[in-house]
Amino acid sequence: MRHGVGAASAATVAILVLAGSLAACSDAPLDEAGPALDDVGEVEDAEAAGDTTTAPGTSRAKKKTARLVAVAEVIDGDTIGLADGRRVRLVQIDAPEVRGGECFSVEATRALERLVPRGSRVRLEADPRLDREDRYGRLLRYVFEQRTNVNVALVRRGAASVWLYEGDRGRYASTLLAAARQARSDRRGLWGSCPGTRLDPYAAVETSRAQAAPTYAVGGGACDPSYRGACIPSPPPDLDCTQVDGPVAVVGSDPHRFDGNGDGVGCE
Repeated sequence: MRHGVGAASAATVAILVLAGSLAACSDAPLDEAGPALDDVGEVEDAEAAGDTTTAPGTSRAKKKTARLVAVAEVIDGDTIGLADGRRVRLVQIDAPEVRGGECFSVEATRALERLVPRGSRVRLEADPRLDREDRYGRLLRYVFEQRTNVNVALVRRGAASVWLYEGDRGRYASTLLAAARQARSDRRGLWGSCPGTRLDPYAAVETSRAQAAPTYAVGGGACDPSYRGACIPSPPPDLDCTQVDGPVAVVGSDPHRFDGNGDGVGCE
């Protein structure tokens, strides 16, 4: 009997030790090197800041760790290279092309270098409304340097314009458009150095040092019946939104293609 009791006691101790080990494992912090996040260096929460995010209604013990990634180089005004070899195209914005020697291209690249210098650690944020990669295999992301949305900061400084590719509006589209209009109004960055540049959020930016064409406002004359809210002449010439004073209602065929997203309002 004593032998039987001893064996039972030993088995009980072994079970307790195993249970204690499993409990310790369950309480261990999330390993940043493990597969806890679907995409390295990213979180989906737009409001997350710093190194971590906590989903609403969850305890801090269950928070996800937002991994930061190192910047290896700034390629141009809207593209960075990461230390792991991947490239990131800052989504929903467009900066002048360095290769084409476009107006303000060098300054735009320097503006991005100041925001995310080589060696800095940034957070990448994907947008579920948009593609995750472009045709060149670059990640399409918002880049955060601590609490700063770098995409918005570049537009606000006039170092980039807005490009809602194929008319897709991401989660920061309204903020980006407002920042672009304000930068243009204040003639900041490329809007001052390249006065012929048009603000067309549905096309890649094309900077020009030539003077911008005149603006059309509400008034008399031969107004195209496709528009209300401003007197817009029929083409030619073909106008863009930088030449129109404010939003216009599109009620016809839209010969100037002001209504890029088809919502009935042009030059929003």
